[in-house]
Amino acid sequence: MRSLARPPRPPKPLPPLAAFVQSMEYVEVKMRWKKDASFDAVPVLAHARDLRPLAALARLLSPSPTPVSAVSKLRRSLETSDRRVASFLRRFPAAFVESVGPEHNHPWFRLSPSAARLQQEERDVFAAHRADITSRLRRLILMSPARRLPLTVAQGMLWHLGIPEDYFKRPDFDIGQDGFRILTTGDAVFSEDENHGKELGLIDDGKDQEMPLSVLQMGAIRRFGSAEEVPFPLFPSKGLRLKRKIGDWMEGFQKLPCISPYEDFSNIHRGSDVSEKRAVGVLHELFSLFVTCSAERRRLLCLRTHLGLSQKFHLVFERHPHIFYLLLKEKTCFVVLKEAYMAGGHTSIEEHPMLEVRSKYARLMQESQEIIRRRRSGKPAQLDPEDQESEGSKGVNSAAIPS
Repeated sequence: MRSLARPPRPPKPLPPLAAFVQSMEYVEVKMRWKKDASFDAVPVLAHARDLRPLAALARLLSPSPTPVSAVSKLRRSLETSDRRVASFLRRFPAAFVESVGPEHNHPWFRLSPSAARLQQEERDVFAAHRADITSRLRRLILMSPARRLPLTVAQGMLWHLGIPEDYFKRPDFDIGQDGFRILTTGDAVFSEDENHGKELGLIDDGKDQEMPLSVLQMGAIRRFGSAEEVPFPLFPSKGLRLKRKIGDWMEGFQKLPCISPYEDFSNIHRGSDVSEKRAVGVLHELFSLFVTCSAERRRLLCLRTHLGLSQKFHLVFERHPHIFYLLLKEKTCFVVLKEAYMAGGHTSIEEHPMLEVRSKYARLMQESQEIIRRRRSGKPAQLDPEDQESEGSKGVNSAAIPS
């Protein structure tokens, strides 16, 4: 008697990528945070929180004395760590010199000669390396599937990319010569924010152009001669031990296909290990574009939807401590790309032209700490010889106020 049961249907063939994704098993990775003192010793990372407001105030204040009232109401936009802008300025006497105003004894501030020289150097570096620096913004736009970003998001990334923060506002910069254009949507007329409803795009829309290779792909070509296998460079912290199960998962994770941040990812199953590897690759590429290869973690949230990242993409930093380091400073969390600081010369990450200027700003902040320490101990402050000459040539109103 013939059986009435239907014969089982043969499974439909799956695309190679999808078949590989289904074979992977998601491993719940929980690792303890391990402090690495070597990152705390890097000045540009140790002073990362105050570096941006200090540079912004240096642009607002001129070498001639300026009343503190001219900048005191900008605390929220500057995001200074002190409740008062005047208190923040007084923390850095090597960059800002305080004096008594002509009336009512109100505090006035001016740039120190060292800070004024840094301002000019920053402008000169951008002018000399403009093509290299603005190309990093172009790569960030190419990482977005829409090939455009809201202007507010692009504005928030200018500091990290080493581009002047008034880049979109000053007509003399002429962003068109760098290949950018600003698009206006219909929502712009109903908002008081001048950037609302505007998007930053490319003049050529990124079409008919070969997508750039990611830093990971260039590193694989340099190491193995091809980009068929693209593992992540790993840099374990001292004393950080992984469980065997996590170590086995990590070994398999390295062998997964790597999706370039500039490629289409619509066929990748969300929640899979391949999707996670793409997210790690996107964040690795993003940090390699930044000046210090680091950023405050909360600053990256605005990029989530535009780069195709999951809602909890920040967990990637905790699941991959051999790639990223979480630097905890003054109730804030900065993410640092380890490869930029631990690989030495064995990396494809190019040093940002603006990094040396940022390092000099950080050294000014360290000098300020030393000046305050000497004031409190009653020792005379040691100034730069050029600063001493400038101090002697100033009038009574611009003399520094002793603490």
